[in-house]
Amino acid sequence: MSVVLDGGLSWREVARIGAGETLVLSERAVARVAHARKIVDAIVAAGIRAYGVNTGVGALSDTVVDVASQSRLSRNIVLSHACGVGPLLPPRAVRSIIAAQIANFSHGHSGVRPAVVNHLAAFLAQDCIPEVPSKGSAGYLTHNAHTALVLIGEGHAVVRGERMTGREALAAIGLAPLVLEAKEGLSLVNGTACATGLFALALSRAEHLLQWADAVAALTLEAAGCQMAAFDEAVLALRPSAGIARVGATLRARLAGSGLIAAALGRRTQDALSLRAVPHAHGAAWDVFEQAGAVVNRELASVTDNPAVSGTPEHPLVSSQAHAVAPALGQAADGLAIAIAQIAAMSERRMDRLVNPLVSGLPPFLASDAGSHSGFMIAQYTATALSAENRRLAAPASTDGGITSGLQEDFLAHPTAAASKLHDIIDNAEHILAIELMAAAQAHDFLAGKGKRAAGTQALYSMVRENVAHYEDDRPLGADIETLRALIAGEKPAT
Repeated sequence: MSVVLDGGLSWREVARIGAGETLVLSERAVARVAHARKIVDAIVAAGIRAYGVNTGVGALSDTVVDVASQSRLSRNIVLSHACGVGPLLPPRAVRSIIAAQIANFSHGHSGVRPAVVNHLAAFLAQDCIPEVPSKGSAGYLTHNAHTALVLIGEGHAVVRGERMTGREALAAIGLAPLVLEAKEGLSLVNGTACATGLFALALSRAEHLLQWADAVAALTLEAAGCQMAAFDEAVLALRPSAGIARVGATLRARLAGSGLIAAALGRRTQDALSLRAVPHAHGAAWDVFEQAGAVVNRELASVTDNPAVSGTPEHPLVSSQAHAVAPALGQAADGLAIAIAQIAAMSERRMDRLVNPLVSGLPPFLASDAGSHSGFMIAQYTATALSAENRRLAAPASTDGGITSGLQEDFLAHPTAAASKLHDIIDNAEHILAIELMAAAQAHDFLAGKGKRAAGTQALYSMVRENVAHYEDDRPLGADIETLRALIAGEKPAT
């Protein structure tokens, strides 16, 4: 399938492109790109002083570059900025970043030639994935530069699964290396495409994760014999929140008709907070998720190039501004990271209530033969360790600060770092939820005959047992965790 870019993209469309869909520009979008290029050509012809067009960049912004050197300036910007380090971004992330970059160019204020956009779109269409190191961007520069390397025949890319040089990759998809013209080098490394693409992909993962979190919590709540009165619609409405209402409705629907819940009615005055506050914590995360999605959609609707060009070729305008800085993105990613970390921490606490013989009413550590078997004792350690790591990762990136480029760039918002660690937190949260899901299914095994599961939880329990068997210390438990993590992280929703 293809996503058609006309007026702009949404984060959901960027995530779909990351997952493999292609991107096609409408005639109107192509016309906007071409019009902006004519403005840049007019600026060059008139000798109008413009940052990154006929001047150096960063602290060298007052250094004038003559016309003969402007193409070399564009190439040199790409080469000098391609200094990322660390593990490579996965293909989905690179594709999402490229989609966000094309969306930025399509607004018609960047000034790259249509050929540049066409090359980038060809990368998506023909599965050409530039090698982009994951670390090194205080804002956006290094990630984008590594993609741009392949456009000029440098660097490396993977084409349909085969690693090759940038020049070989272009030849494999029927393209020649680009010779960059004025401003194109700066536009290719500029803007917030990196953070925006990573964030859009994180939103897609987070939505899937939150849906699973609600489902897994329901299976645990049923095993723990929760008191459903806390989730009554009228009771939850006392604290107005779309997220709380959503989670409450989900729990009521999934647990409807549960014999285990009916048997536990009145067993306790109230449940522990890790059970009773599921709508509040999960609901808060859903609310933050919706807010974060709105921020990313605004970013995709924005021009994030510096400088931006406008006007007409007869009356060209160039504007130096700070649209490439994205405090809102960093703050939103930090907020969602905190929300997901809290969801994962609550999951670990619920899981502990299932394995802890002091409160569970179940065999110690859900072991089939406590003593000779350890059951889920150490799986809870793993969940605790991952939850602790998430607490460290949840420290905000957007307040890190830093000074670069000889005091010229003396404020940094770190949106890319914020989006990157959000992915790391989601990775850990997927594993934690997998451990809770596995423990909840094991707990239900010990509750056989105590009451019938609800239809909603029976479907989830069956899905687990289709993938992993009851655990009897008969195999490495880590493999089961990875199996269920893959289930949670996959495209299939919780049934």
